[in-house]
Amino acid sequence: MTEVVTLGETMVAMRADGLLRLGTTLRASIAGAESTVAIGLSRLGHSTRWAGRVGRDEPGELVLRTLRAEDVDVSTVEYDSAPTGLILFEQRLPEVTRVQYYRAGSAGSCLGIEDVAATLDSGVRVVHLTGITPALGERPRAAVAAALARARELGATVSFDVNFRSKLWQADDAARVLTPLARQANVVIGSANELRLVGGSQELLAAGVGEVVTKLGAEGASVCTVDGEWSAPGHRVPVVDSIGAGDSFTSGYLSALLDGLPLPGRLARGNACGAFAVATSGDWEGLPTRAELELLAAGEGAALR
Repeated sequence: MTEVVTLGETMVAMRADGLLRLGTTLRASIAGAESTVAIGLSRLGHSTRWAGRVGRDEPGELVLRTLRAEDVDVSTVEYDSAPTGLILFEQRLPEVTRVQYYRAGSAGSCLGIEDVAATLDSGVRVVHLTGITPALGERPRAAVAAALARARELGATVSFDVNFRSKLWQADDAARVLTPLARQANVVIGSANELRLVGGSQELLAAGVGEVVTKLGAEGASVCTVDGEWSAPGHRVPVVDSIGAGDSFTSGYLSALLDGLPLPGRLARGNACGAFAVATSGDWEGLPTRAELELLAAGEGAALR
């Protein structure tokens, strides 16, 4: 039985070893906020499914092969005549990466309401959605709304990460579309700026959201409920690549929620997953297994047995 369903676009990621303008080698992998969360949860021992569309092309096969290898269910993924999206990364500084999207008219942007019915069934405990997918067009926007409505019918917990992408749309447009979606979620996650985009913590709690989680980067994270606020510090680790840290945090937080941990424990596991992510190049490659979570507490020189 699938515990968690995520829905969105996964692209082929090309990471430059140097400057593209000078000519360099590129390493192919995959990238997508929702699939990163699915991989993170799978590594932590949860059954996960990623729903989306890929092109009938080799990049699409790379997406599916990678997710299958990470034990993520892709049985409901549809092939589309449009090409699989592409994203280029050039890391200029440890915490500054130049990103270029080639996703207009991609298979992921063809995601629609019809893709939701086969994806969400009884037994699903968490449905994770993000603010990226609605930015891809009217069809993906409708699919997210349908997935949210279906999740509520099933009694599943709806997790919504604001994940505002300024390269995809303007802040005013994003606020107009994402605010009503966020207000229907059980858990809303974002940076302080992203949460303000959808009304802020107090407005979200007043609308019925159960948990509003603020990602604070290296400083850790905090969570607000109607009963109060809790915070947990981050881990000081050498930063190799900050891309994917927020989604890694989300995978840890949702894992702890599924395990029934109290709010401080959810923040702690999320922060641990975020620390592993920034210590490794790539969106998802450094995500920890459940057994590896204890390494941060063990300290330098510890051996995993």
